[in-house]
Amino acid sequence: MSANLATITSDSLCLIVALLVGALIGAEREYRSKSAGFRTLILICVGSALFTLLSRRLGADASHDRIASNIITGIGFIGAGAIFKDGANIAGLTTATSIWVTSALGMAAGAGEFALAFVGVVLVLVVLALFEKLQLVIDRMNHMRPCRIQFRASNATVSAIDEAIRSCGLHRGYRRFTRDNDRFSVSYQLSGNADAHRRFSDYLLANDQVDGFEY
Repeated sequence: MSANLATITSDSLCLIVALLVGALIGAEREYRSKSAGFRTLILICVGSALFTLLSRRLGADASHDRIASNIITGIGFIGAGAIFKDGANIAGLTTATSIWVTSALGMAAGAGEFALAFVGVVLVLVVLALFEKLQLVIDRMNHMRPCRIQFRASNATVSAIDEAIRSCGLHRGYRRFTRDNDRFSVSYQLSGNADAHRRFSDYLLANDQVDGFEY
C-alpha cells in the first residue's frame, strides 16, 4: 500500500511539474496571441509527461522508450498544423517549434528529470522573449524578402524596377518572369536593411505603372 502511495505521489509530482512547465511557455505564447496558447501547451506538456509515465509502466525492461519515442511523431503532426503560408511568406514556424520543445520538456518531467525540465523552460523563455529583440536588430541590419510585382508588359518598366532596387540599397538574389497576355509579373528575392526595404516599398506605391505587388 505504501509503495503504491509513493508511486502515485511520484507520478503526480511529474504531472504537476509538466503542468507548470507548459503553463510558463503557454503564458508567453498566449501573451503574444499565438495559435498555440496557454491551455494548448499545458495539455501538450502534460500529455507528453503522461505518455512517458505510461511508457515506463507498460514497456518491458528493454523497451521503456517504445511509447515515448512515438510522441515525437505525434507532436510533428500537431506542429505541422500550426504552419501556414501567408502570401509569399511562411508563418507559424516558431509556434510549431514551441509545441515540439514543450513536448520534449513534458517528456523530461515525465521521466522525473525535473532539473533538466526547468533549465530547459528557462532557456526556451529566454529565446522566445529576450532573443526576439536581438532578432529585430539582425533583421534591421539585413533581411531577405520575396517580392512579386505586377504591371503591364514593358521592358522599360522592368529596367526601371531593377534600377530602383539598386538605388534603394537592396541586393537581388534572383529574378523570375511570368506573362499573361498583356499582364506581366516579376518575382525577386531581395535582401537589405529595413530602411532599404521601406524605400523600395514607397517607390512601388508611388509608381503608376505598377498594378500591384506582394512584399
